[in-house]
Amino acid sequence: MTENNETPELFVVGAGPGDIELMTMKGYRILQQANVILYDNLANKELLSIAREDCEKIYVGKQPYGEYTPQETIHELIRHYAFTKGKVVRLKGGDPFIFGRGFEEIIYAREQGIKTHFVPGISSMQASGFDDIPLTHRNVSESIWVVTGTKKDGTLSADLRLAMQSNATVVIYMGMKQLESIASTYIEAGKGSTPAAIIQHASLPVQKSVKGLAQDLPAMAASARLTYPAIIIIGAVVNLSL
Repeated sequence: MTENNETPELFVVGAGPGDIELMTMKGYRILQQANVILYDNLANKELLSIAREDCEKIYVGKQPYGEYTPQETIHELIRHYAFTKGKVVRLKGGDPFIFGRGFEEIIYAREQGIKTHFVPGISSMQASGFDDIPLTHRNVSESIWVVTGTKKDGTLSADLRLAMQSNATVVIYMGMKQLESIASTYIEAGKGSTPAAIIQHASLPVQKSVKGLAQDLPAMAASARLTYPAIIIIGAVVNLSL
């Protein structure tokens, strides 16, 4: 038990793609109950106003390719606050189980004897609809491949080549630093003319996007001045609204 006689608990909560109204009702309720919130860089800071005034709010974000809070430090904060404060919310952008390392934190907490809960969030790829890009569409795309653009060692996932062999919509997270490699991979496979889109700050008022061809991804990003955070969508669904 904690110093307040509360059960040590960790709630891994998805903050959604950015627009605070896209957070789940359950996530909203949990934020209201939190004693401590450990929040990410991609979680909309306006969500913190939902919490009580006495709730402790601690930034543990990771800037893409920049400054970051080590995962080991985050684990230690989870353990410390769960056993001293009780209800700890780990607020993560999008969905914590889609390239969010949320399950790593769940496993760690359980190993420490902390009760855990998971609240999913709307992922940024699902906000593609704001740009009239459905992830699936009858007779166009029957499946989705979701790929990380940058593995732990900094390289492009080999799964991309497998995804390209189908008619699936390909969604690439954390791929802005790999645009040259992604474009080259499509060109080498003879698929450089596949429709592609880049969406930055999906669902927010500052959202920007560009559409073109997979072979032109680096030029597209440069012309539209797009950077991270952004998702890349490749497939025929990109052109359905044209």
